[in-house]
Amino acid sequence: MRIGPRAGIVIVLAALLGLVAFFWPFVVAPGTFASHYAPPLIFGVLLVLVLSVVISEIAEGGIDSKALAMLGVLSAVNAALRPLGAGTAGVETVFFVLVLAGRVYGPGFGFTLGCTSLFASALITGGVGPWMPYQMFGCAFVGMLAGFLPRASGRREVLMLAVYGSFSGYLFGFLLNLSFWPFSVDPGSSIAYLPGLPFTEQWQRYIAFDVATSLGWDTGRAVTNFVCILLAGPAVLTVFRRAARRARFRAPVRFAPPGTPPKDGPGA
Repeated sequence: MRIGPRAGIVIVLAALLGLVAFFWPFVVAPGTFASHYAPPLIFGVLLVLVLSVVISEIAEGGIDSKALAMLGVLSAVNAALRPLGAGTAGVETVFFVLVLAGRVYGPGFGFTLGCTSLFASALITGGVGPWMPYQMFGCAFVGMLAGFLPRASGRREVLMLAVYGSFSGYLFGFLLNLSFWPFSVDPGSSIAYLPGLPFTEQWQRYIAFDVATSLGWDTGRAVTNFVCILLAGPAVLTVFRRAARRARFRAPVRFAPPGTPPKDGPGA
């Protein structure tokens, strides 16, 4: 499913907002208005932007009723899969479907699916909180980037997606740690956030914090993604592509005169 101009603009704005949401500790000091009110404001703006993406795609024909139904089904599937891993030892079962769906249906679909999956999962598991918009953004980036991967086929494609899934496990953890790093460490620690430091020193502190507190957890997520995509990837890709061909999301609608026999074709 291609991204129309309006939906593309909205996705770019949402991605920029996501980058600001994650990297604000490098430009805003804790204790200010932004640090206290950023999560609820970001959450509200995020919902508006995600809704704008869907409406824009519907208006431009990028998402019809069948594609919208697919979005709902995959969001429900991911919401049901997430509690199976529950993040224990870094094991996450939500990402491999997100990566494969973003690959088959495109970056716009992957971005929206990442947001809606985490939103639905949070409602089911009671995981609504200030961390929720960051999780939604993180998964949105994972699904969107999967849609931008280069062309490949067969085993090469599955291996490429598995490697990307492993990378996305580290990327997700790296981004999510930014949401609580300024508030979780004693200011006297060598890995704590200290406002006013030069960017390079601040960055070194965060890298040390991420490695010390999250590397092992993120490795569990990366391994889970790699194994799930490597084992289930071929079958799931086939199912997704078969569903896309059957639904024929981009096919024009033509009305034949009454009594005209249907033509045989891929979607027949």
